[in-house]
Amino acid sequence: MKHFQSVHFSDKNRFEFIYENATADEIGIAIEKALSTDRYIIKEGALGDRTYTKGNRILRLMLGAFYKYFEFNVDVKERDDKTVIAAIRKSSSGVSGGLVGVNQVNKELKRLETVFQEI
Repeated sequence: MKHFQSVHFSDKNRFEFIYENATADEIGIAIEKALSTDRYIIKEGALGDRTYTKGNRILRLMLGAFYKYFEFNVDVKERDDKTVIAAIRKSSSGVSGGLVGVNQVNKELKRLETVFQEI
């Protein structure tokens, strides 16, 4: 069942979505499943407030834009009994990959925005 209701906020660094008819834990688990399918791993945090990464930071620093690295923070909070807000924001800017790296991170955030709309 799809829980996505609407976009609460969106800009170039983060977005927030509203989900209905689910708990914060259910949305957190669904997000974790979607991100693990995309090969993201948990860097730190508890369910509902986690940092996810994809790629290798050291290789990104050494090889620049030739090696992708993404880091995003995901917060999931209950707004009321039937509504949950999930927010994702960039934790890394991509500057270590130069202009190409910044564009890669921005593109990935936009792609994740569509992934989160399917939850």
